Amino acid sequence: MSTSPRRTALDALHRSLGATMTDFAGWDMPLRYGSERDEHNAVRTRAGLFDLSHMGEITVTGPQAAELLDYALVGNIGGVGTGRARYTMICREDGGILDDLIVYRLQEREYMVVANASNAQVVLDALTERAAGFDAEVRDDRDAYALIAVQGPESPGILKSLTDADLDGLKYYAGLPGTVAGVPALIARTGYTGEDGFELFTAPEHAETLWKALTEAGEGVGLIPCGLSCRDTLRLEAGMPLYGHELTTGLTPFDAGLGRVVKFEKAGDFVGRAALEAAAARAESAPPRKLVGLVAEGRRVPRAGMAVVAGGEVIGEVTSGAPSPTLGKPIAMAYVDAAHAAPGTPGVGVDIRGTHEPYEVVALPFYKRQK
Repeated sequence: MSTSPRRTALDALHRSLGATMTDFAGWDMPLRYGSERDEHNAVRTRAGLFDLSHMGEITVTGPQAAELLDYALVGNIGGVGTGRARYTMICREDGGILDDLIVYRLQEREYMVVANASNAQVVLDALTERAAGFDAEVRDDRDAYALIAVQGPESPGILKSLTDADLDGLKYYAGLPGTVAGVPALIARTGYTGEDGFELFTAPEHAETLWKALTEAGEGVGLIPCGLSCRDTLRLEAGMPLYGHELTTGLTPFDAGLGRVVKFEKAGDFVGRAALEAAAARAESAPPRKLVGLVAEGRRVPRAGMAVVAGGEVIGEVTSGAPSPTLGKPIAMAYVDAAHAAPGTPGVGVDIRGTHEPYEVVALPFYKRQK
């Protein structure tokens, strides 16, 4: 079996643009094209173009597609309207998070589940196993799609110049089929940057045409190609969780502060219900560690796994950390004991190689775009 990373349909194009490539979740992906800071700032102030073709698309169809997804996932998927999307999670029987997902209802009996690249096979296997007894089909469509995202305040104008789809009527977390630059695509108003933007699902053979058309349309307003590195700092500033950092199988959605995605009121049983009911009760009586933001007073950058300290005691752990181009300071997300989670809690620091660097506890997100 080959162990070399998979390549997206845009691989040759990335290399022609001088991208620094990296192995991410078994895929060869662009880390950056030039300056990470410039790419980050382009998305915040103008627009950036991302190749996200490593994400895992799984199609669920059939008369009982909604019932299967309501059983397999923690959200109320049957309640999602056609053309809308929902953020949700798939959990183990013990309540541990297997992955966080976006589910699109494409038609009455057709859904697309989008999993993180690192968990796509795990999610596919779990959905396939959980489909037993349901009149529904689970299909691996990872090879059927390329995924291109255009994100940033200029993205609606750029996309409008290439499509006659009703972008003004397209709400956040909604998707509609359309044509972009003459190419068929599912146009979704979703993203992972904290900015307005769109994710375009298209056939791999159309990816290069679409990328080049978007590049040309965005030339006059400062659109640039962007890699995974700035995608990470953008989502961190926006307080968005990353699987493997803020979300793991060792945490339930309630431990992660995302209990709102669990819909106990939906009809019927679902995988992990009993464990999640217990987790919800525990969170009520004895709050678990809370996910907070930390802003450095100095210049040293915290990294995942570093201890958060107060009064000489370990009170938590950093899950993600990086310099923030928008704030101009190092920032981090961390799970900390509830007693130290309030914004402005004094005496909190991060143990960076034996030195307790002072940090301010802040509410998430660090950055919120102006509407």
